[in-house]
Amino acid sequence: MKISMRAMSVDLFVNTLGNLAAFLEKGVAYAKQRKFEPAVLLGSRLAPDMFPLTRQVQIACDLAKNSVARLAAQEPPRFPDTEASFEELHARIARTIDYLKSVPASAFEGAETRAIKLPAGERTLEFEGLEFLQQWAIPNVLFHATTAYAILRHNGVELGKRDFLGGAR
Repeated sequence: MKISMRAMSVDLFVNTLGNLAAFLEKGVAYAKQRKFEPAVLLGSRLAPDMFPLTRQVQIACDLAKNSVARLAAQEPPRFPDTEASFEELHARIARTIDYLKSVPASAFEGAETRAIKLPAGERTLEFEGLEFLQQWAIPNVLFHATTAYAILRHNGVELGKRDFLGGAR
């Protein structure tokens, strides 16, 4: 069986973002149980030089939608980074998932070898589609989802490997 670029991008990112939404739900429930304002978690970070939880979620969403758009030779939707609550982060995740699911399989024809140019500061990274997906897109989305998980876990939210994997066995 041949694995499609759509399955390796859209399906993986939809699952990861869905799991990320579940982490956030557990974060809100934890804050309510412990009787503190859930928004406290939004500014939490693992280290002073790392982005806080809110930014980790925004970046995970942006990387997922922008990567899929590049692979499908589309212009991605732009989402302003204005989220200031768990509800707004959930809405961003939902908008991202809706976009990912809207990209037709036909848009990925030839994506394995599609030239992808990615601005990175003062330079431009150049990939073919499969290399971009394997070496840039997937690792980056998973990094930011993992970091969001770790921020919540570090703050006492009861999360485990099964939460990260979601419905996977």
